[in-house]
Amino acid sequence: MILIPVKNLSSAKQRLAALLDQPSRTELAHAMLQDVVSALAAWADRPACALVTDDPFAIELAEQYDFELIPDRANSGETAAIEMATRLCVARGIESTLVIPGDIPLIQATEIDQILSHAPTEGSVLVPAADDRGTNAAFRRPADLFPLRFGNDSFKPHYAAAQATGKPCHVLKLSSIALDVDDPEDLHDLLSHPGETRSQRLLRQWASEGRIPNTPERL
Repeated sequence: MILIPVKNLSSAKQRLAALLDQPSRTELAHAMLQDVVSALAAWADRPACALVTDDPFAIELAEQYDFELIPDRANSGETAAIEMATRLCVARGIESTLVIPGDIPLIQATEIDQILSHAPTEGSVLVPAADDRGTNAAFRRPADLFPLRFGNDSFKPHYAAAQATGKPCHVLKLSSIALDVDDPEDLHDLLSHPGETRSQRLLRQWASEGRIPNTPERL
């Protein structure tokens, strides 16, 4: 099962506060999440997908795209949400989980296919963020092979935890999944990357209106 944890988007992307007010940050978070969900929904061979959330917009998306909703009543962060969802998957007998964030708007089904094609019978696949600090995809089989602990520097701890299981762990560099949006510099990377996602169209509109800079030097 693919699990997408979504925190309350009304307070999303605080590290972009130097450039965007909270309504704009929430609008961008909505666009990115819809990019992720719609890309998965358009994938004919996708496995079951679930949004782990209590956010109203994310709940609407789950209904719109016919994704499962796993309620996250505590809303205490990605780590706790995935721990809860993983326990649910294990209780259901689901053999594997693939956790991806909701802020990788360039995600492509072909890259998810690469993750699944590299997935060992028992073991894991990890995809680091572009800065090699964060983890932008984590496949585990069995579903609870090791706990996931998300944060700014999660990749090395995840890799160490995967290695400690004694099972194979494949690390894949996948450019579209690697591009997440947390810092002002990430906005330029997304703005300048070829594509027509909702997030990119929104950023280009803002750049044309002078609401955000469109050069890396000014970011």
